[in-house]
Amino acid sequence: MTLLQILAICGMLSPIIYTVMWIIGGVLQDDYSHVRDDVSTLVAVDAPNKKILDKFIITSSTLLFIFYIGLHSGINNGTGSIIGPILFVISGLLGVLVAVFFPLDSGGELITTRAKLHLGLIAISGILATVGMVALWFRLALDMVWSTFATFSLITAIVSLIFVVASAMAATGSYLGLVERFMVSTYQIYYFVLALMVFLTN
Repeated sequence: MTLLQILAICGMLSPIIYTVMWIIGGVLQDDYSHVRDDVSTLVAVDAPNKKILDKFIITSSTLLFIFYIGLHSGINNGTGSIIGPILFVISGLLGVLVAVFFPLDSGGELITTRAKLHLGLIAISGILATVGMVALWFRLALDMVWSTFATFSLITAIVSLIFVVASAMAATGSYLGLVERFMVSTYQIYYFVLALMVFLTN
């Protein structure tokens, strides 16, 4: 097994761990609703299972960042623009910083600067990841091995933007959690498929 395949395994494990985190979190917290409440509330300050769930989300974020470090070399033998991989590296680093240092306030509120940075950094991370998807589409559209993934990358970027807008519209409604899960799952599926492609082509 090559180093790039090991990094790819890290990338595949990350979305699985993240998804398991919010599923378990919802089961453990009786008053939590996957339809109503966002994922970040599960690890907010004073959340009842924060210490347990923090381990999941920090591990997931770190594994994804580790995968991104080798992403450029893992795609088409490092041939092509480095813009996409760099955007993913920065996005992954922001994800780690949010997971470690910037939880929401108690009850998932946005009162302190720390909590506001949580939202802001997640938004920036998501934008960088989405632009990274488009950059990979440009890089790989004409590559024989990666062309199908390139199309998938562009479609995922478009779907992600749609769900981002939908999440913003649902922010004050009763279905925020449900809409957010569709949005988050779109990104998580993309990360898994990207990592799987790196694993299979290396």
